[in-house]
Amino acid sequence: MNSLIRLVKKAQKGNDKAFLKLFQQFEEDIYRMAFVYVKNKDDALDVVQEVAYQSFKKIDTLKNPEYFKTWLMKITINYAINILRKNKKVVQLKPDFEVFIGTEDKDLLLTISLKELIDVLQEDEKSVILLRFYHDRTLKEISEILDIPLGTAKSILYRALHKLRKNFKEAGNDE
Repeated sequence: MNSLIRLVKKAQKGNDKAFLKLFQQFEEDIYRMAFVYVKNKDDALDVVQEVAYQSFKKIDTLKNPEYFKTWLMKITINYAINILRKNKKVVQLKPDFEVFIGTEDKDLLLTISLKELIDVLQEDEKSVILLRFYHDRTLKEISEILDIPLGTAKSILYRALHKLRKNFKEAGNDE
């Protein structure tokens, strides 16, 4: 943790190599988070590139170096949601087949099921679920990352879990 804080402080002072080293530590996490939102490789890579640019440009605004990853995830979520909003205005002529990156065949069915379940969630619900269970954040941290009250974060989490349970049961009953 101390090496992370040192690297952030160096990057904040304009050390490009320190920033690059920092960013590369979290690049895969940023990509995965972006992919869950935008659902395709190209847009996810665009998100990673934009997060790299924005975080490099604004690293001096980060007040607590120990929250560097949290700060990156917040930028990632915001930019991914912006891409989704832009894409809603675009009409797709044919659906793309999605590629699941880094999965083995035995995990493919589980990945598809989890992906389908998460797709039923609204953007705020998806953010809370991913931060809570994928990035192992506390509700307090989630409320800070998403800039929402703690009570709202709890409500969104429980609403999302209820939706997931309901859809999981429905999917299980249909088979």
